[in-house]
Amino acid sequence: MASQQHLSDMAKATATEVFNCSPDQFFKIISDYEKYHEFLQEVKQCKVLKTEGNRKLVEYHVSVIKSFKYSLWMTETAGHGLNWEFAGGDLFKTSIGSWKLENEAGKTRATYAVDATFTMFVPGPIANALVSVNLPGMMSAYHKRVAQLYGK
Repeated sequence: MASQQHLSDMAKATATEVFNCSPDQFFKIISDYEKYHEFLQEVKQCKVLKTEGNRKLVEYHVSVIKSFKYSLWMTETAGHGLNWEFAGGDLFKTSIGSWKLENEAGKTRATYAVDATFTMFVPGPIANALVSVNLPGMMSAYHKRVAQLYGK
C-alpha cells in the first residue's frame, strides 16, 4: 500500500490584497529575495544560491519560535508573479506556493498561496496556524515596503 500524506500535518494558507503600485513594481519587491530581511521580521537572511533562466534557488534563514533554514526554487514570471517549490531544509517536508499578480486599475491585486508539510508531526490546527498566523503581518509589511519604495 502506498504511503499517504496525513491531512493533519499539511498546512495551507491564502491571502489576497490590493497594493498601491503596478504589478511590475510589486514583482520587483517579491523577487528581490536578498532584501526580504529589510522588511519581513521573521526573515534573517536570504541568499540566491543558483540561477537557471527564470528559476532561482533561494536559501532562507527564518526565525519563528526558533531558527530554521530552508531552500526554495523560485520560478519567476516578470510582472505576473512567481511560484516556488521546496528544495531542502530543516522545517518543511514540502512547500509549494505562489504570488499571482493582476493589474487592477493601476494597482496590484496580489494573491499569496502556500501549501506545506512539516518534517515533524504537527497537528493540523497548529500546522495551519504556523503558515497563516503571520499572513496579516506579512501583508502589512509588503504594504509598508510599497509605500517606502514607491511613496504610495
